Amino acid sequence: MPELRRLRYFVAVATERNFTRAAERLHVAQPALSRQVRLLERELGVELLRRTTHEVTLTDAGRFLLERAPGVLGATDDLWRAVRSFAAGERGSVVLGYGTSAGYETAPRLLEAIAAEVPSLEIGTRVMATGEILDAVGEGALDAGLVRCPPQRDGLEARVVRHERQGLLLRRDHPLAGDPSVALAQLADVALLLHPRDANPGHYDAVLALCRAAGVEPRVLERSAELDLAQTPVVDGRAVAVVGESSRTVIPAALTWVALSPPVALEVALVVRTRDRTPALDRLLAAARGAAARLGWLDGDTAPL
Repeated sequence: MPELRRLRYFVAVATERNFTRAAERLHVAQPALSRQVRLLERELGVELLRRTTHEVTLTDAGRFLLERAPGVLGATDDLWRAVRSFAAGERGSVVLGYGTSAGYETAPRLLEAIAAEVPSLEIGTRVMATGEILDAVGEGALDAGLVRCPPQRDGLEARVVRHERQGLLLRRDHPLAGDPSVALAQLADVALLLHPRDANPGHYDAVLALCRAAGVEPRVLERSAELDLAQTPVVDGRAVAVVGESSRTVIPAALTWVALSPPVALEVALVVRTRDRTPALDRLLAAARGAAARLGWLDGDTAPL
């Protein structure tokens, strides 16, 4: 297979019809250019150019090659650029896990923004429990996980992408449902609905810390770790729940979301390994940070816990 460099040299000479001008265009010495074109002819076993003192003309084989060579060279350039883009993280694949709550709004909007910025990046997704996500990221089965209030784990680090404002999920006929905001201190005698701590220790502890900072030691009603979009214990009036504002998109008609006062936010972060990250993952992290800033998820008047 002839070298592509020699093919480029031939195209330059065949286009200019002159070795001197072609050598100047390519920034090579004319003797070296002539030698490379002769080597190309030898490799192909056919004369491509006829040289005289004053001009260079193409043989039939030379014309045939000139018609097709630019397409070959252009396709090769495109191929090399595409392969190099893997090193820059512009191409490649990333597998991301996220929990059900992140699927309400955070994950779809974040992934849409990343796809717009890095369209050639392939992102696979899996909906998993928080503990499973952290295990899978640590073991390499996932590249990243989108987690609320991620706990610290050896070998993992968290990149915050959202400070999500928190509020209370209440029945619409609850005495506090019509207020513009609610203080946690008003809930001293109300059961608080939470997943078991094992499901997400970071989130469980963060919500309790919010209550205790307001002087409330909540009576916790643990809910099943299974998905319950109906929010049955809240609808039944047995409890209220502290949830992020993204949940407003899926709450049942019988319920309403009221912001906490003073405003407070809990972190949503991309959890990744501290080592053994691919260029594609690093590019996703950079794109996610930029997307979060554009979406206004890292700003506002809420104080992260």
